[in-house]
Amino acid sequence: MSEPQRLVTWQLRALFAAGLSAMYAAEVPAYGTLVKVSEEVNRDFVTRHPDAERLGSLQRVTAERHGAIRVGRPAELAAVADLFAAFGMLPVGYYDLRSAASPIPVVSTAFRPVDTDELARNPFRVFTSMLATRDARYFDAGLRDRVEAFLARRQLFDPALLAQARTIAAAGCCDAEPAREFVAAAVAAFALSREPIDTAWHDELSGVSAVAAHIAGVGSTHINHLTPRVLDIDDLYGRMTRRGITMIDAIQGPPRIDGPAVLLRQTSFRALDEPRLFRCRDGSVGPGNLRVRFGEVEARGVALTPLGRRRYDDAMASGDPAQVWHRYFPSTDAQLAAQGLAYYRGGDPSAPVVYEDFLPASAAGIFRSNLDRDTTAADLADHSGYDIDWLAGAIGRDIHDPYALYQEAAA
Repeated sequence: MSEPQRLVTWQLRALFAAGLSAMYAAEVPAYGTLVKVSEEVNRDFVTRHPDAERLGSLQRVTAERHGAIRVGRPAELAAVADLFAAFGMLPVGYYDLRSAASPIPVVSTAFRPVDTDELARNPFRVFTSMLATRDARYFDAGLRDRVEAFLARRQLFDPALLAQARTIAAAGCCDAEPAREFVAAAVAAFALSREPIDTAWHDELSGVSAVAAHIAGVGSTHINHLTPRVLDIDDLYGRMTRRGITMIDAIQGPPRIDGPAVLLRQTSFRALDEPRLFRCRDGSVGPGNLRVRFGEVEARGVALTPLGRRRYDDAMASGDPAQVWHRYFPSTDAQLAAQGLAYYRGGDPSAPVVYEDFLPASAAGIFRSNLDRDTTAADLADHSGYDIDWLAGAIGRDIHDPYALYQEAAA
């Protein structure tokens, strides 16, 4: 009798990414258009550029996605960590969006593969943010207590699903039939809930931040956006606009340059009005609309070293980075490698290490561009203690240092 077919971690991750993408396209049709246009741009770019696959094969780039979710408290973030571990997705990096130019009251990490081979097989990432309820600049003591009580009453994931995730993570594989059932249940956990939203509670939280209302004003979590990868994001931006889809005002991240692409450029279409049910103060339930979800797209470049990242930050702080870029960065991969500004495998300029992570300013910029107004923080000291060590303790896992991973890949 033959052994039952087993699916290993990367296969589970690929099914999970594909399942979420199919579900999100059904829920947000404009995302399906975004994926289709991205594929067209990538095919055309490869045709025109002989070195188009230097930052990843067309197959990898076409399949590549990152998602974003938002949770409310440490226990929920720890549950997400347990679930994603079954897909070989581990926490990498710490992002504090409260320190952005347009602050968002969340702290974040990204769950992704960390091994080079695993990234090549399927690089699915999920940028995961947690509401910073302990930060008195956004939540006074009374509101914080009520938000945390609300969050403590909800259950984002079936305990049986999390128990199965821990078993799969420990084994690194799962028999095919239960594996597919597990993936389907994991995908369903991030579907948009159709439960009525308490209007008064949602409005109160919106007074603090629209993101706070999106996280703690509802009884569940869901995919906030999904992001295909494109090889020419400027071309993509123009094609989407010509199709009549309203894009945000700008592409976030580095400017378009003639030299090697670095780090990450991102843009999105504007969050769309989606029909939801709302529960009014008198207990009645009626229809309404809410703008929460959008479709993002990204273009990835070579990963920068700490020295390169400092140069990047200086260039971006100049006010007009496109005009001064040449002062901070050379125009070839060979020069980037020679000056220790970017990572290349074995020091070979033809073998760049792809940037696999995120930029706090860009993430906050995407968040902000899809909100109707800015968040205002009170003029108080921050004694919340949210830092990378706190976050690691909250989820009970080490948070990987992106630079150490890039150095390992380069070596």
